[in-house]
Amino acid sequence: MQMADRHLDDPALFMVDVVIKGLDGGKVKVIVLVDGDEGITIDTCAGLSRALGAELEEQDVIGHAYTLEVSSPGLDHPLAMPRQYQKNVGRRVKVTLTDGSQVVGELLSATEENFDVAVETTEKKKTTITPTTLAYGEIQKTMVLVSFK
Repeated sequence: MQMADRHLDDPALFMVDVVIKGLDGGKVKVIVLVDGDEGITIDTCAGLSRALGAELEEQDVIGHAYTLEVSSPGLDHPLAMPRQYQKNVGRRVKVTLTDGSQVVGELLSATEENFDVAVETTEKKKTTITPTTLAYGEIQKTMVLVSFK
């Protein structure tokens, strides 16, 4: 992750995750997930891919055939760090807590320690909104919900 992070020259961009698949004898696939405070362009991903690919080859880090994929996490990838929560303030999220329960609501704010959600509960056709603070340690995953409004 540090190698990829070195190639991000814009402070608005940040590393989310690096996933390596296929180490069990198959073709190795290196997936680098990058995000930005204002999103990320395909040109930025392509530039990072070229720079990172050149460094991986130069240092012979992997040692055999591999595929390198650089992209943004997308909506199907859970939020992984406070900076992503901050970027998505104002959007609806579905939070799965460590006990398996789930809450849905608007992401109101986020700090380095926790985040606030306007939790929506519906009972007898009446929806109640309850502002709730959750610590990152309390959650299993948080997904941004797609809105077609």
